Amino acid sequence: MAKTLFDKLWDAHCVLNAADGNSLIAIDRVFLHERTGSVALESIVESGHKPRDPKTVFATMDHIVSNKAGRGQDEARTPGGDVFITATREAARKTGINLIDVLDADQGIVHVISPELGIAQPGLTLVCPDSHTCSQGALGALAWGIGSTDAEHAIVTGTLRLRKPPQMRITVTGTLGTNITAKDLALHIIAKYGAAGAERCAVEYAGEAVEGLSIEARLTLCNMAVEFAAFTAIIAPDKKTSEYLKGRRFAPKGAAWQQALRDWEDLFTEDAAEFDYDYLIKAEDVRPTVTWGTSPAQAVMITGRIPDDADEAALSYMGLSAGDVMTEQTIGGAFIGSCTNSRLSDLRAAAKILDGRKVNAGVTAICVPGSMRVRREAEAEGLDEIFREAGFQWGAAGCAFCFYAGGETFAPGTRVISSTNRNFEGRQGPDVRTHLASPAIVAASAVAGHICDPETL
Repeated sequence: MAKTLFDKLWDAHCVLNAADGNSLIAIDRVFLHERTGSVALESIVESGHKPRDPKTVFATMDHIVSNKAGRGQDEARTPGGDVFITATREAARKTGINLIDVLDADQGIVHVISPELGIAQPGLTLVCPDSHTCSQGALGALAWGIGSTDAEHAIVTGTLRLRKPPQMRITVTGTLGTNITAKDLALHIIAKYGAAGAERCAVEYAGEAVEGLSIEARLTLCNMAVEFAAFTAIIAPDKKTSEYLKGRRFAPKGAAWQQALRDWEDLFTEDAAEFDYDYLIKAEDVRPTVTWGTSPAQAVMITGRIPDDADEAALSYMGLSAGDVMTEQTIGGAFIGSCTNSRLSDLRAAAKILDGRKVNAGVTAICVPGSMRVRREAEAEGLDEIFREAGFQWGAAGCAFCFYAGGETFAPGTRVISSTNRNFEGRQGPDVRTHLASPAIVAASAVAGHICDPETL
């Protein structure tokens, strides 16, 4: 039978198929962060177990580490968070795994630095106790989020027990418009099919429009798949993928690189392969998009209105009404960052809007690069000066204001435009009202003081 890309990756890693329908899958890489990774590592140390192969396990500090410039090595943005940082550091040293510490030049958000360092690669399985691990499927990896107990099991045994998920293909035909981003495409798909539209599916994104995306844009698209309820997302590797990975810290070198290139040539879905669900999206139908409610599925074109049948509970929390025009909504906060949209291309897009302009006096605006490498590269291009001169705070790498974990946040009731991935009640702080959008829309809205289409600024 013809195979999908997911079939090939599954079969290559299947150790055995059990009678109960589950399979034992070999795990090539495990990535941890201080918020949940410390639990898995400490449990391994306390139990007397050891990592099967420490070289394949990585840990970074990203979720609760301080995002302030000049931060200390134990400084957290969450009260008491320093305990998680120090515990992760100590357990990582005891187990001998790869530690990317707070002050490491390569530190950053796990789903940003994993591709950036070449840890995620085509054909590999990669797990992390974080739901947005599916981001890394953008490189042709089989990557998914797990819990801390499964992380412990994967580290010690190199395997996980799993039931093969159904498969879905979303083909995007045509070419996205000049100012249409992967974030717009992701929100368009979720709004069209619903937040549970890909429940537990392995989603493959394909088609001319997807092939046309940069690797960073593909990472954004795959990142949002978990908001579509997918088990994971994947995009077939191509020349862009190999060009992106070549020379990176953990990418193959020399003869191993040449062998990897040959291996990756087989990572595609065969023409006659069948999917459980097969959807078609026309690129020309995708417009700049923003959420109005408390789910990524509650989204409309930025120039549109909230639908008449909008969910009452979501409207109540957001302080909106059916029929309201999105571009008439005044904002008090703007955030650019997160594993969704904090890469160099995202910052460039926002800086292009901000150059020569000022943030509205009523808006608190914050930009936190996804990694210290992104931060350095942005500063080398002068992007930090554009952000600062416009009125944005310029932070050190980490998850920061993507989610509230105690400590500093936006004031209750603040309407915030955000480049992040989740907008449920309280995600960015008690009673904070979050609208998801692309970095360009966030920048334009920060300047205008209300939700704003960049083309009209």
